[in-house]
Amino acid sequence: MAAVRGVRGVWPPPGTGLGRVMRTLLVLLWFAARGSALYFHIGETEKKCFIEEIPDETMVIGNYRTQLYDKQREEYQPATPGLGMFVEVKDPEDKVILARQYGSEGRFTFTSHTPGEHQICLHSNSTKFSLFAGGMLRVHLDIQVGEHANDYAEIAAKDKLSELQLRVRQLVEQVEQIQKEQNYQRWREERFRQTSESTNQRVLWWSILQTLILVAIGVWQMRHLKSFFEAKKLV
Repeated sequence: MAAVRGVRGVWPPPGTGLGRVMRTLLVLLWFAARGSALYFHIGETEKKCFIEEIPDETMVIGNYRTQLYDKQREEYQPATPGLGMFVEVKDPEDKVILARQYGSEGRFTFTSHTPGEHQICLHSNSTKFSLFAGGMLRVHLDIQVGEHANDYAEIAAKDKLSELQLRVRQLVEQVEQIQKEQNYQRWREERFRQTSESTNQRVLWWSILQTLILVAIGVWQMRHLKSFFEAKKLV
């Protein structure tokens, strides 16, 4: 996902109205990048997985299309209809929330119910793809998260919304998505704090245990030396 990096210092000053506007624009730019388009290559039995950080109660839509490598033409051509892709999605608790087979080109949709890292995996249907043994696929994948997954042209036609009403609806859904993202970041911060506190507590108890072990070894050595010297009648 895209992120704003390399920002040193704060300008304009935080207290100014312009500063608030700049921060708001940066947040909106960050959320505008909540869609990711890419392509990757996959073999006959190979499986590709992607990790997507998603807030809870957020809709995700993935569109994909496949191309099969033509050795004679030495280029990728649209895949045959018989070729299929199996899509599997797991939530942060490793529970399967989507497992379905699609065609060579398709669209999958799911809604997250647990915030965190979701695993999206794709692989070919081996029984049909085995006809192209040794072949390679190029998969174009476009993942849209939250309000970016909505087709507002379809919504406007279905609900008979004017341009102003549609824009207001877009803004409302953008605000709701920002709230979800903020809640997710708070959840991550709380989880990180709990992990840090747990780690610090374990380090403390380990240090105390090491100290007790060293003290016990020192006492044992002193007793052993004392008994040795007494046996040799040196003391």
